[in-house]
Amino acid sequence: MDCKSPSAPPTRPFHIMTKPMGAVCNLDCSYCFYLEKEKLYPEHKGHRDFRMADEVLENYIRQYIAQQNTPEVHFAWQGGEPTLMGLDFFRRVVALQQQYRDGKVIHNALQTNGILLTDEWCAFLREHDFLVGLSIDGPAELHDAYRVDKAGRPTHARVMAAWERLKAHRVDVNTVTVVHRQNASKALEVYEFLKANGATVMQFIPLVERTGPSHEPDMDHSGMAPFAGPPDPLDPHPDAAALVTPWSVLPEDFGIFLCGIFDHWVRRDVGKVFVTLFDWQLSIELGLGSPICVFSETCGRALAMEHNGDVFACDHYVYPEFRRGNIAQEPLATMIDSPQQRRFGSAKRDTLPAYCRRCEVLNHCQGECPKHRFMTTPDGEPGLQYLCPSFKRFFNHIKPQLQIMASLIRARRSPAEIMRHGD
Repeated sequence: MDCKSPSAPPTRPFHIMTKPMGAVCNLDCSYCFYLEKEKLYPEHKGHRDFRMADEVLENYIRQYIAQQNTPEVHFAWQGGEPTLMGLDFFRRVVALQQQYRDGKVIHNALQTNGILLTDEWCAFLREHDFLVGLSIDGPAELHDAYRVDKAGRPTHARVMAAWERLKAHRVDVNTVTVVHRQNASKALEVYEFLKANGATVMQFIPLVERTGPSHEPDMDHSGMAPFAGPPDPLDPHPDAAALVTPWSVLPEDFGIFLCGIFDHWVRRDVGKVFVTLFDWQLSIELGLGSPICVFSETCGRALAMEHNGDVFACDHYVYPEFRRGNIAQEPLATMIDSPQQRRFGSAKRDTLPAYCRRCEVLNHCQGECPKHRFMTTPDGEPGLQYLCPSFKRFFNHIKPQLQIMASLIRARRSPAEIMRHGD
């Protein structure tokens, strides 16, 4: 069945992270939370079964463009590793986008480990203005701590070779760095490494992964996601590190990491290097709100789609109970504006502990991602963000500089003028 798109688009803008190869990847990164999602489809007998079929692709592109009530449409291709689909698949993507664009401007972003990027790939990405998010966790000893291939071999040299090809072809590249147990104490080493190799836009993602069996609250009442942790994940625990994998960043360390980079950046690199988390916080300080869900009051507008057209509530909630439907049977608008998805989005706000509601940095944090809310507050209420110490430290630390940069922007001056203030 090829579901026909309804005439009315969703009530508010939305975004879908598309996984054309599902969870299949050519790497075996220790910390990857998505590799296990292959288990969602036990009927698949091999990687060939995870390839997105042409009819699914066409239906998706047609619906996604039609349902965006904006002049520009942004596609995001991720995985697993999307380049495993091959270059011909993405040639088909571009052709279908042109067929259905209806006068709209189309943008594509590709998140990749870079291993398969040849000169032919890079030429294509440049020709069609793809934004590439390249996963790299810093210098070799930090990157290779967890980012290895299926044979357990390091990947840093191959990623760097891909980065050089991308630069040679003048492809727009953002670096995506997972902040984990090994590199969290090396903030400036990571930052300077990326900068020295030409990175001008950097994204830093904290690694927080639970250990133990899954625990799944009743979606009909809570709207919240399954927890993965010890037998009672909401009980107070004397050691937060015991709740997470050995490679997860520690509760205080992500904040120390961010403060170290911010202090260096705000004195030297404003306007030359863009750190996405800093930009998001400046947007909030300007009263424009957060461009991303984790720092917004509510969520639910950033969904994920698997290779077969299954749509899930969020990339972090690809579980059977958070499946919203399949694009072959239901229009995107119906799934995105469904009562279940609305409850999911509002639960981010409605389940926030009182301790967080009283917090001086609430406007900048909003409890971050519900996936990480498995600690208890000092007064014993469940639902505290694991990284609360980090965000409280960081948002308080940068507040004076954010206020200065916001004032400069309001005065129609460059925020880079803050560097004149000196140390």
